Amino acid sequence: MRTDFVLFGPAHLVFLGAIPAAAFVLTWAARGSPARGRVLRLAVGWFLLVNELVWYSFRLITEGVRFPEGLPLNLCDLSLWLTVAALLTQHRWAYEPAWFAGQAGAAMAVLTPELWAPTWSYPTLYFFTAHGGIIAAMLFLVLSGQARPGPHAMWKGLLVLHAWAGFVSAFNAAFGTNYMYLCHKPAAASLLDYMGPWPWYVAAGDALAVLLFLLLALPFRHAAVKE
Repeated sequence: MRTDFVLFGPAHLVFLGAIPAAAFVLTWAARGSPARGRVLRLAVGWFLLVNELVWYSFRLITEGVRFPEGLPLNLCDLSLWLTVAALLTQHRWAYEPAWFAGQAGAAMAVLTPELWAPTWSYPTLYFFTAHGGIIAAMLFLVLSGQARPGPHAMWKGLLVLHAWAGFVSAFNAAFGTNYMYLCHKPAAASLLDYMGPWPWYVAAGDALAVLLFLLLALPFRHAAVKE
């Protein structure tokens, strides 16, 4: 399949607009009712979980077993499962890394997606549902008051990010893969195109991640930690 997706074209703008809209609707629906907020939180968590399992099944049926390619080892794969865990458990070690890695990583993904299928095909719709779902779900958790990262949560996010990157780097080296684009840049246009050749773009991307994490920590810099 070939993609007809146009970066920042009408369809792309619709997908981007749907993300904050979904977060707003969920937050509005949960307003004033902790019980309803809990039901919505669990419903979104199960939706994202089932959506991911359906995608895995689709890939298995259409492509078969592909090792070492096709594994869920990118940053957004980790962020999605952290988001699911955050929605289903409200555990601090799930929602704090999910807030930072999920918002920063998934935002870059939806702004400059690397797609290979037609715009209105299942793979493209899945892509924006999963990545946009990370962003919308975490916004919903925070805006509805069901999760609030502590003032030092950024360091947990960075710890999880670098631990995952270290594991993925070792996997890439062992199997010649390019998960997290640690070995070469994506084929689609992205901010990495402006960060120089390898390995400098990796270092620059890491610096950008720290900057984005700092910005994402600003709303919670005076938050009281609730264990």
